[in-house]
Amino acid sequence: MNIGQVSDRAGLPAKTIRYYEDIGLIAPERGDNGYRDFSDTDLHRLVFLGRARGLGFTIEECRTLLALYDDKSRASADVKRVAQEHLVQIDAKIDELKAMRATLSDLITACAGDHRPNCPILSGLAKA
Repeated sequence: MNIGQVSDRAGLPAKTIRYYEDIGLIAPERGDNGYRDFSDTDLHRLVFLGRARGLGFTIEECRTLLALYDDKSRASADVKRVAQEHLVQIDAKIDELKAMRATLSDLITACAGDHRPNCPILSGLAKA
């Protein structure tokens, strides 16, 4: 498969696929003409990466997950540990977003939103 075909099938932009190759997450064969020739295995890895990235795993976490996926003697506990650590990070982000939402909601509630120049939102943003 060429990059356009694998891009369509994996649901990833060609630019992303080239980046994954540049950082060593995939290594497609090269034809005599120098063009990338993607195998079904490459496609499977790209789909795997797309799904993992869609779940918010970092590139390094994806690298770890791919290594575990390739290691047929892996312990599922190792995979679970990576996923659990990522879930902790997601929960921390959710807590941050909830705090941000509460602060912004309070500032919006405090603002009269009328013609006067006094604005608690701007005052709140200006606080150190």
